[in-house]
Amino acid sequence: MGIFVPMALSSELSFSESLKSEPRRYFYERHRRIAIAMILIVFFAPFIGIWVNGVIGAVGGIVLSVAAFYVTPYVVLKLLEG
Repeated sequence: MGIFVPMALSSELSFSESLKSEPRRYFYERHRRIAIAMILIVFFAPFIGIWVNGVIGAVGGIVLSVAAFYVTPYVVLKLLEG
């Protein structure tokens, strides 16, 4: 693995590129409030799932929170574009 050179994230970031760790990490470093919100979502979603629907809800909360963590950079950049 090479050295990562920070790049300017743009709305031209493809979905597959947004799933890679370096662009995602750079996005969250530049958007601290979104990063904090995602930490809270990832932490609390399974507990909300347990409260709503038991163990199946907890699993659903975990899946949704992890998916949100990966997809958020792409979605936010697309929303800011339009």
